Amino acid sequence: MNTLLAVDGSDNSYEAVRTLKYLRRADELTLLHVVDPPRPAYPMMMPEVAQELYAQLERSMKEDGDRLLARVQSLLPPHCGSVTKRLELGSPVETIITLTESRHVDLIVMGARGLGPLKERLFGSVSHRVMSFAPCAKLIVKGPVRDLKQVLLPLQGQSDAETALRFLQKQPFEQPVNVSLLTVLPLTRPPWPVDNAAAEKLEAQALEHAREFIEDVATKIRALGHTTRGTSVLGAPATMIVHEAENVGADLIMVGSRGRQGLTRFVLGSVSHAVLHQAQCPVLVFE
Repeated sequence: MNTLLAVDGSDNSYEAVRTLKYLRRADELTLLHVVDPPRPAYPMMMPEVAQELYAQLERSMKEDGDRLLARVQSLLPPHCGSVTKRLELGSPVETIITLTESRHVDLIVMGARGLGPLKERLFGSVSHRVMSFAPCAKLIVKGPVRDLKQVLLPLQGQSDAETALRFLQKQPFEQPVNVSLLTVLPLTRPPWPVDNAAAEKLEAQALEHAREFIEDVATKIRALGHTTRGTSVLGAPATMIVHEAENVGADLIMVGSRGRQGLTRFVLGSVSHAVLHQAQCPVLVFE
């Protein structure tokens, strides 16, 4: 599996580095830092002076970037294997996505340096936009990492399950994990008139069908060497996912990037973005 570790020097960025010890040895690990110097915002300044100030700032930020990459490389776990360091100049999001496509990256690992839920939804952050647009799995780390043994895997349907299984078949973890499978059914009543007893029967049938679906997926995950448990609940997806993560003591939530796509998903959000904002543990979004 080809892995891209994007670092910016923040605390969560260093926590992202720590997660690598729980992931299997990458076939290729790219260590990336992107320098994006701001242009001088003084309209009365002579162009030559403004350019010189920009050049000085760029040199300084590149020197800091080189030191950051050297420090991060020294902190990598021994099993990381071959590492390629990249110091790039430009937009962090565009650079990450371009490098992901050109190097056929399977997994991006990075820390969240969010703006808060409201500002992030209005203006975006690097992790938010990478999560929306990068064409591979993304592991976003937003706080201290305890371990990666307990994994919560919420599934919306068969397509979601197949995508999750394809990712797990790549054996992304260094050691087998405990996978808690979850299906959340919405609290909806049929569009036709129905009494409470009939509604409860329909809900029970839906939950039973969901349990059968979960058990089928669990069998396939156990064949990959992991242990599993499963549950099906009624409620709002993001809320129930975060609640179940706390209930099982999840070290990681794996969630599919489903629902809205592209610009629409970026502006209005999705279950995966809502989970990232609310969860206390790292979130891995698989495609």
